[in-house]
Amino acid sequence: MIPTSHLHPMLVHFPIALISFGFLAVFFTVIFRKKHYLPKTGYYLLLAGAAMALIALLSGVLFTSDLSGSAEAIREQHETFAWITLFLSIGTSIFWSFLKYRNQEGTNMKWIVLVLYSLAAISVSITGYLGGTLVYNYMMPI
Repeated sequence: MIPTSHLHPMLVHFPIALISFGFLAVFFTVIFRKKHYLPKTGYYLLLAGAAMALIALLSGVLFTSDLSGSAEAIREQHETFAWITLFLSIGTSIFWSFLKYRNQEGTNMKWIVLVLYSLAAISVSITGYLGGTLVYNYMMPI
């Protein structure tokens, strides 16, 4: 049986990959306008990334222990950016779903989606960097 303390490190890679590659799909949609599958790919990767961000965040909150000193300060930053990532990814998912529902995906509102998605990608990258800092600089599983 896998110890519960190993769940968080096993799960965190999913939101990083899903949100990052989903953002790239949406970004390349702007560059290569004729690729009609890219927006749909980006949308579904965002939905999956938001779900996995929630699961990864919950696994961190429930199954990791508090630290002390400078490691605790980094852990708090890591958790803060994880919450930011979660809110951005869920918010972007809701906004994009609303645009799809109203058939307004092709309007200038798509730029808001791109900006929100880019902020989510940046946030998940910072979250991952801080988590890696905890693991590699303090030799502690998060």
